[in-house]
Amino acid sequence: MFVSFFPRPRLFVWSALLWTALAMAVWYGFASQFFVTPEQLLGLATFVTPSALWFDLYFAACVGIFAAAWMWFAPHPWAGWSILGSALILFTSNFQVQISVALNTGWRGPFYNLIQTALTKPESVTAAQWYDGVLTFFTIATVGILVSALTSFFVSHYIFRWRTAMNDYYVANWPRLRTIEGASQRVQEDTMRFATTMENLGVNFIRAVLTLVAFLPLLVTLSGNITELPLIGHIPYSLVVVAVAWSVFGTGLLALVGIRLPGIEFFNQRVEAAYRKELVLGEDDPARADPPTLGTLFSNVRTNYFWLYLNFLYFNLGRYLYIQTDNIFPYVVLGPTVVAGKITFGTMQQILSAFSEVRSSFQYLVNSWSTIVELISIYKRLRGFEARIHDEPLGKIEMQPAA
Repeated sequence: MFVSFFPRPRLFVWSALLWTALAMAVWYGFASQFFVTPEQLLGLATFVTPSALWFDLYFAACVGIFAAAWMWFAPHPWAGWSILGSALILFTSNFQVQISVALNTGWRGPFYNLIQTALTKPESVTAAQWYDGVLTFFTIATVGILVSALTSFFVSHYIFRWRTAMNDYYVANWPRLRTIEGASQRVQEDTMRFATTMENLGVNFIRAVLTLVAFLPLLVTLSGNITELPLIGHIPYSLVVVAVAWSVFGTGLLALVGIRLPGIEFFNQRVEAAYRKELVLGEDDPARADPPTLGTLFSNVRTNYFWLYLNFLYFNLGRYLYIQTDNIFPYVVLGPTVVAGKITFGTMQQILSAFSEVRSSFQYLVNSWSTIVELISIYKRLRGFEARIHDEPLGKIEMQPAA
């Protein structure tokens, strides 16, 4: 799964993490101070300041050094896509986070305060001020949409290259793999699903981390506007503490109620593959795919699906209950402060947006649990392939009966 696309995956991942940590330490330690924008700019000007362009150059230099070192140390036919492609996805993910930051700090607060002023003091806001605020949002959002669309186009090609690498790797070992249950499905379908799911989870995880880096300092600053919390009173860094505690609770809840789903999903793919295989064989051999055999195989499919539905019932109950409560949770937290009239409408919108960004980042597992379940089941199936390639025993789940 990884060897086919990344050079020496285990060492590559650790070196990437260490290099990223070193690059961030150098950047936040002193490199970011080389070019400092004296004042906060609004709109698209945020992205063309000397400090912003210096970051882009610094990022490119760090990626270039890392990629050149790996291409020399462990040449790999897919290094261009796996290293440089991953770096580009990382850069665009960071850029999209900066779009959110620009909207929050440079537009949301001032514009919603403008709304409050216009509604409370008639004719105190001019039409030019109003439409200037609308235009600021439109320009920033348009750039964000353009970058998002181009990134999705590139990611589609990135995923297919990863699938191609896995496909070539497994096809080269097909004589040893063909006897494994559902071998054709694992090569034809699971490789694409694995690459797609892995990339989606990876991008979302990176974006969650970058969002925390960008919004946590803002949330710390905004916590100074919170006078007290319901039932708790005043605590330092209240918004950060509450966001972390609430997200940890949600993550633990869904991990508990969804712990059985990966194995059931694995068995679901297995019984589906057995049923599909018999139908395919019946297309060319009239002795295969007789009604009794198909009835037994489809009964296995039905049993496993019903077991999956039952487990998803209580998983979705817990998930939807948490998500619905999560929608009103920020208003509960801000209740005492809003009732006391300690913040403006614009500041409230900034807090709600920043709190939502940080909370969603901490809830990465909550938001991705269904996808993680699918990824684990695909991983288990492809891991069976690799065990056969390396003459290792198959995993215990390969020998277990379905539901």
